[in-house]
Amino acid sequence: MEILKVEHLSKIYGTQDNQVRALDDISFSVENGQFVAIIGPSGSGKSTLLHILGGVDRPSTGKVYLNGQDVFAQNEDQLAIFRRRQVGLIYQFYNLIPVLNVTENITLPVQLDGRTVNQEHLGELLDTLNLRGREKHLPNQLSGGQQQRVSIGRALMNNPAVVLADEPTGNLDSKNSQEIMEMLKQSNRRYGQTLIVITHDESIALQADRIIAIEDGHIVKDEVIR
Repeated sequence: MEILKVEHLSKIYGTQDNQVRALDDISFSVENGQFVAIIGPSGSGKSTLLHILGGVDRPSTGKVYLNGQDVFAQNEDQLAIFRRRQVGLIYQFYNLIPVLNVTENITLPVQLDGRTVNQEHLGELLDTLNLRGREKHLPNQLSGGQQQRVSIGRALMNNPAVVLADEPTGNLDSKNSQEIMEMLKQSNRRYGQTLIVITHDESIALQADRIIAIEDGHIVKDEVIR
């Protein structure tokens, strides 16, 4: 079943002679539960695409549908709720709140909605991410790998429909990188979440169900590998 649909998506920065076309008439769809790797050189437009899919940036033209909903038909308040509830965003630089501990960082999306934290789900995440015993630690008391685990926990706390990860292992050594990818794949399988990962790492891309290659704002390859 199709969960994500992109129609004729373009993104242009600047005006007149200073225009940069980061994305140029991109269209594709993603099936529910699929693990998609987006690859391409620096400046190809892949991070711009991920930000638009997550509702962080708006396209210049085109449409994005998630579960049949026109994402950018929403106003800014609705988009903020959409990002918290429907999309799990994971970045290379963790983006944790330094004054919040592990539990507080993970549960932040729920707290912002004024909802009650599902303690059972929180416990599952802490176990899966090997963060038991560190619930009260602040980010500066954690290793890089542990901080990225907290970032993943925060992205998964609301059971989002789609998890979007932008170079999630870019700051980690090979051991931690593989552990993080195993955790993301485990979540993909366990919760049936659609996983879209931007990566420069060929070994990570080859773990995906499908690879989309982007160059100069265009899709140059779209290949299902399993």
